[in-house]
Amino acid sequence: GSLVVNYPFDDDEQGIAIYSKSPDDAVFQQLALSYSKENTKMYQGSPCPDMYPTEYFPHGITNGAQWYNVPGGMQDWNYLHTNCFEVTIELGCVKYPKAEELPKYWEQNRRSLLQFMKQV
Repeated sequence: GSLVVNYPFDDDEQGIAIYSKSPDDAVFQQLALSYSKENTKMYQGSPCPDMYPTEYFPHGITNGAQWYNVPGGMQDWNYLHTNCFEVTIELGCVKYPKAEELPKYWEQNRRSLLQFMKQV
């Protein structure tokens, strides 16, 4: 897990971790930023210093392929084949948080979700 909004493309022709710009890159960045700006810890860009001390996402967003390459991912497939603008929102450093921590996650992401929905 991590705390970041990842946008297409998740894959590139070379199969390496490099920025892979989609034709709608500016729109995807706007969508991703609309979410991350409302989550202070996400927006700061260094979400998991204990687990990934060198990981940094400027403004809490990243191009998927620049982070790590995912060939054949659903996010890219939906964009290319159905014109669905999809981002992946990583909500925390722990993949399976304890149930009692869920209210904290809700509070950290409530405003982000509302801002994201306003983008429609």
